[in-house]
Amino acid sequence: IKPFVEKAREAGIIVAAMDVSAGGADLTVMTNNVQAGELACEDLATRLNGKGDVAIINGPPVSSIIDRVKGCKQAFARHPEIKILSDNQDGKASRDGGLAVMQALLTRFPKIDAVFGANDPTAIGAELAAKQLNRSEMIIAGVDGSPDFVAALKRDGSRLVSSSAQDPYGMAKMAAEKAVALMHGVKPEPATILLDTKLVTKENVGNYAGWDGGH
Repeated sequence: IKPFVEKAREAGIIVAAMDVSAGGADLTVMTNNVQAGELACEDLATRLNGKGDVAIINGPPVSSIIDRVKGCKQAFARHPEIKILSDNQDGKASRDGGLAVMQALLTRFPKIDAVFGANDPTAIGAELAAKQLNRSEMIIAGVDGSPDFVAALKRDGSRLVSSSAQDPYGMAKMAAEKAVALMHGVKPEPATILLDTKLVTKENVGNYAGWDGGH
């Protein structure tokens, strides 16, 4: 997208990026995706008591996915008895993609203790694959805090246990406010603002306001 961003800026248009970085944008408001991946995978590691065989279902090479996987690996690296079986399969950030990758992983590995999906749809697809193949030994985490994932957390027997919840409403609001301020000469400091995620889990989902935060 960088060439188009540059054309817009050459025309005097302010460009605010949101959710993922865009080369050349005036300002960026996005989730702290390293923190999101680290939070979810530290939770998985805690639930496994620091040991087990885990899989990371990766995704498209965009900044948010790359950073989430980086954060997840950082968390797992703190636990020497956790072994990463796979971390390079592209679940395409979709339910169908997560399903396909998980089917292949389940065929390849007789025991998977935990799975990190690079976003919620990937994690939901992974759980569907596990159900289809009658495999229930694993716990699964994602990133988003999406309505579909929240519904699954409330369901008995779900293997989905936690998701690092983003705040899309707050992100959009902040990006718009900072862009309008820049129009009036107030430069954002820093130019890239990272918003930390909060972990929504099976245990605390009853207190989670959801993506719109009651707006």
